[in-house]
Amino acid sequence: MLGSKFLDAPHQASKDDVLLTRLDAVVNFLRKQTVNWSRRNSLWPYPFATACCGIELMATGASRYDVARFGAEVMRFSPRQSDLMIVAGRVPIKLMPVLQKIYLQMTEPKWVISMGACASSGGVFDTYAVVQGIDQFIPVDVYVPGCPPRPETLIEGIMAIQRMVDREGIKTSQERGRGLRLVAQPTVQVGVSAGNASDAG
Repeated sequence: MLGSKFLDAPHQASKDDVLLTRLDAVVNFLRKQTVNWSRRNSLWPYPFATACCGIELMATGASRYDVARFGAEVMRFSPRQSDLMIVAGRVPIKLMPVLQKIYLQMTEPKWVISMGACASSGGVFDTYAVVQGIDQFIPVDVYVPGCPPRPETLIEGIMAIQRMVDREGIKTSQERGRGLRLVAQPTVQVGVSAGNASDAG
């Protein structure tokens, strides 16, 4: 038998031996990096737009801002096919069970962006019928401030989730608890005035 000589004494290396490495560690590293990279660059949002923030959400997907550059252009209207919920606009109390059911039907890992003042804190609608912040009912990972927030700010929120996936890997919503509660900072719009444009030409 071929291996019987190694049962009694330790093996002495010879020129005919083949050296094997721990390939599983390399494969696990590459798999983790590949999964994080592919998840980061293919976020599929579920738009839950109920008010004027939904118009800004639509503008984000249009050609001027082109959220496709970040891999988030595939808006899915089925929670089982999406992993990023964007709640844009005010949420009435009667609609909250629907929002919770949609959140529970989303696949893991899943993230939530609260877009605008109404979704984050109720906004100007300080009434009994409007939820004063969706974070009371579902975990929120990124808050996008504004009334309504500009598309650049929403893109910054999507990029914050991408950085989170890159840095921390893929964690389920149970592992993240009540969400990461990051705030996307509004970007400063840089424009060219008419006087500067004529000077450049």
